[in-house]
Amino acid sequence: MAEVITHSLFTDFDINLFFAGKHFRLYEKFGSHITTVDGVEGTYFAVWAPSANKVSVIGDFNFWSDGAHQLQVRWDKSGIWEGFIPNVDKGSVYKYKIHSSIKGVVTEKADPYARRNEHPPQTASIVWEDDYKWKDKEWMKTRKANNALDAPISVYEVHLGSWKRHATEDRYLSYVEMADELVAYVKDMKFTHVELMPVMEYPYDPSWGYQITGYFAPTSRFGYPEEFKYLVDAFHKNDIGVILDWVPSHFPEDAHGLGYFDGSCLYEHPDRRKGYHNDWKSLIFNYGRNEVKSFLISNALFWLDQYHADGLRVDAVASMLFLDYSRNDGEWEPNIFGGRENLEAISFMRDLNEAVYGNFPDVQTIAEESTAFPMVSKPTFIGGLGFGMKWMMGWMHDTLKYFSKEPIYRRFHQNDLTFAMTYAFTENFVLPFSHDEVVHGKASMIHKMPGDEWQRFANLRVLYSYMFTHPGTKLLFQGGEFAQTSEWNFTKGLDWDLLQYNFHKGIQSLVRDLNELYRNEPALHLKQFDWTGFEWIDHSDNKNSVYVYIRHADNAIDDVIVVCNMTPIPHKNYRIGLPEKGELKEIFNSDSVKYNGTGDFSNKPFSTETEPQHFRDFSAEIVIPPLGMVAFKYTKISKRPAPKKKASTSTKGKKTSAKKTSKK
Repeated sequence: MAEVITHSLFTDFDINLFFAGKHFRLYEKFGSHITTVDGVEGTYFAVWAPSANKVSVIGDFNFWSDGAHQLQVRWDKSGIWEGFIPNVDKGSVYKYKIHSSIKGVVTEKADPYARRNEHPPQTASIVWEDDYKWKDKEWMKTRKANNALDAPISVYEVHLGSWKRHATEDRYLSYVEMADELVAYVKDMKFTHVELMPVMEYPYDPSWGYQITGYFAPTSRFGYPEEFKYLVDAFHKNDIGVILDWVPSHFPEDAHGLGYFDGSCLYEHPDRRKGYHNDWKSLIFNYGRNEVKSFLISNALFWLDQYHADGLRVDAVASMLFLDYSRNDGEWEPNIFGGRENLEAISFMRDLNEAVYGNFPDVQTIAEESTAFPMVSKPTFIGGLGFGMKWMMGWMHDTLKYFSKEPIYRRFHQNDLTFAMTYAFTENFVLPFSHDEVVHGKASMIHKMPGDEWQRFANLRVLYSYMFTHPGTKLLFQGGEFAQTSEWNFTKGLDWDLLQYNFHKGIQSLVRDLNELYRNEPALHLKQFDWTGFEWIDHSDNKNSVYVYIRHADNAIDDVIVVCNMTPIPHKNYRIGLPEKGELKEIFNSDSVKYNGTGDFSNKPFSTETEPQHFRDFSAEIVIPPLGMVAFKYTKISKRPAPKKKASTSTKGKKTSAKKTSKK
């Protein structure tokens, strides 16, 4: 059997960066790399295990024999074990067997940097490299504009294992099959981006991917790594951005994972008050350890670099920010200033975002953060955490609470909707109706709505219409776009057969058209994070539960007027105040027959009248449908461009002009 040959990919500079928490391309050094040494083909292995006495590579190429291929520890006390094993090639299955110096503990671990892992429940790593040729050059050149904060960003959140099952074989769709079906569907529905719940390898299906053991490997459940690249490529070729859920907040205690990697608390914090989540029964990264920071930031950049991801949605940020998160008194220790903030995690997040935007300025990081922690989506140079956007959890909770009430009681809860505008521009907010809201007894979106069948669907139509015209980007979980009736079940596909019914087909058509409205009307996205892009006309009509507001756009002739009626009582002569003389044209009506509404309450184009209303000099009478939203394009006369003068023309060599003159 071939011996391990001394070989290294590390330079002294690499080691210094690693220890400083500033090496963000560790995936180019650690892990398994197919290479040639002295004319011999094989694989180089490198793993960090500073508390180890001995590290061997065990695998199918040496009958899983401990000591057959023992790695060599570097002389520089870095704790890195490495070596080149001849004739180990692509597809070889392996683990690291680690003999710890701590109490003689022996562990068998998957490679933290493996590019591919076995299909669960198998747990070994696989030597893997691919030469995938990307075909998304045009997208990559233009994605800066598509991912910009003033761009329409409407996200379809997907769990790959349950979006759709194979029609005849009752199995997952593969990455390649999703490149046809899922991509075509997202494009047809006019979403601008897709967000994939964690695709990194995970052992336990009920975790939905949020308990990761293979941070650098797309899950083998759906195919090979290059096939996942093919899926991302397919989205890009259809002008759809790809956001990946990313979980730096915790990881499972599975024996083959990162926990107690070399017999010590290597990746996790050694203090259980900082290193263990009681809720999730999982370990917490040690954000104060520079080598761990290098690992996590390298992982974030890996998915942006190697898989062309357009953004990362960072999971459970609140749990990272606060030392007392989900802990009782006595179960946590204050920071050095006596506060509850996790200063090490805050420093990590700032370093993360600086590294991401420094290397990939055309992507976005999005924080799933549910507290009032300030400046989450503000730049680090002014004291922010540096995220591009943040989920607006308060808006989501208040909105769903409001819509769960029978319309007759909504007059007493007008503030449930208006309150969000008091803080709507403190962050760059995403409006999320995510997977968390349609599981664990919370009911599907349609079954959160009160009333009989017609009212439930009308309520859902006006809810989505309100969402898409509210400031902020949008996120909707799979199934919500056609009013899936059952709660989300990760073990089965969505109930696509519901689309044979008009109510469900109507919701789907409505969401498709709302996406198009959001894209096509500059007033709905250009200033979605700027307070000057929104103006209340009236939010005080609690008697009728009516809300009226304007969405503005800089240097735009046309604003958009939005009127929402949250009761089943229509209004045929409802007067709204307007700031300037102008013309209005209905451009969207959630009560349209197309959406299975009544179709009886539409508005013909009309002009403003010189009659004060809502403290404005002009006004107009409109028709408002029951449990409906109507949007108008509002063209202000003062901003209409002057007609161009006709240019002089010449005919057969004779000079003529548009105005006749006489000569005496």
